Amino acid sequence: MAKVEIEHLTKIFGKRIKPALQLVEKQVPKTEILKRTGATVGVYDANLSIEEGEIFVIMGLSGSGKSTLIRLLNRLIEPTSGSIFLDGQDVSKLNKEQLLDVRRKKMSMVFQSFGLFPHRTILENTEYGLEVQGVPKAERRERAEKALDNANLLAFKDQYPKQLSGGMQQRVGLARALANDPEILLMDEAFSALDPLIRRDMQDELLDLQAKFQKTIIFISHDLNEALRIGDRIAIMKDGQVQQVGTGEEILTNPANDYVREFIEDVDRSKVLTAENIMIPPIYTNIEVDGPNVALKKMRVEEVSGLVAIDRGRHFRGFVTSEDALRARAEGLPLSEVATEMPTVAKDMVVADIMPLIYDSPTPLAVVDEGRLRGVIIRGRVLEALAETSETEDN
Repeated sequence: MAKVEIEHLTKIFGKRIKPALQLVEKQVPKTEILKRTGATVGVYDANLSIEEGEIFVIMGLSGSGKSTLIRLLNRLIEPTSGSIFLDGQDVSKLNKEQLLDVRRKKMSMVFQSFGLFPHRTILENTEYGLEVQGVPKAERRERAEKALDNANLLAFKDQYPKQLSGGMQQRVGLARALANDPEILLMDEAFSALDPLIRRDMQDELLDLQAKFQKTIIFISHDLNEALRIGDRIAIMKDGQVQQVGTGEEILTNPANDYVREFIEDVDRSKVLTAENIMIPPIYTNIEVDGPNVALKKMRVEEVSGLVAIDRGRHFRGFVTSEDALRARAEGLPLSEVATEMPTVAKDMVVADIMPLIYDSPTPLAVVDEGRLRGVIIRGRVLEALAETSETEDN
């Protein structure tokens, strides 16, 4: 079930809102609406469905409407028309008291500018949202300290924001948002003010926190590489309109229109394609069932010099070469005694990180997920993926 549903959401800025809205309903372009009415359409008839527990990235260039859209979700900006459903409840129809309750308990927001109070300690800053809610002092301190501990900042709780680096200040902002235990985390260009290396660290930290807490995160970015790195799905906007929604792979493979195609043309696909995208079915031997003669016959039939070793539960157990199997036969050993190590990669490791591993490896790489064999990666498939990337760049 979708956590957030956005239906025909429109925001118009200016005086002649009613005639501008009528033009939106007739699908008149934004530039023409501005010319006819003097009104600016910030968000144009947006429709989105955001699943519970996903990182959903909304991206676009400056003026695309992405930041306006995220502020419509918690009504920091009031919508002109349309609906915003949170767990089936229409947020756009809540009264002031109900909306305040949703903001305090269900949604937290992290801004680009950190938003820390300079006169409060790190702990006091982290407690702030809980303090506004009227949470008792002992409880809010405990929850704030836990949030700081999760962000590896507990040792700095008595310091002040000016004593921390920009990256650490943003981590405090993230910890403050999580201390409220929100169901939805809204992040508006939260890392864009940071240096590239710190930014990457913060992306890693966000992914680690998400793996642990499984929040619904709506993340605004203008950086496609960032979106591809952290997003489960991505929405690309232009002139207030949603151009395409999909996974990074779907958008790269099947851009919806010329704008999206141009938007993604400079992406390094070796940093996007993963092991799961390029792996092939494994040729394997079940070392709890097969003996050395069976393994050797499989190698002859498949015309390979080694087999990936698994057990009855398809758990990865290593690699068996023809030399290993011959030794097992000569010495009367089970295959489990002769299986050797084989490099493994996670299914979400990107091709750029796989390249140095496959280059130095005497065997294919095993793609392993939760201990089970999913596939193998051979050098040829990596080279094919890189060749496809070069062809795309040349075109």
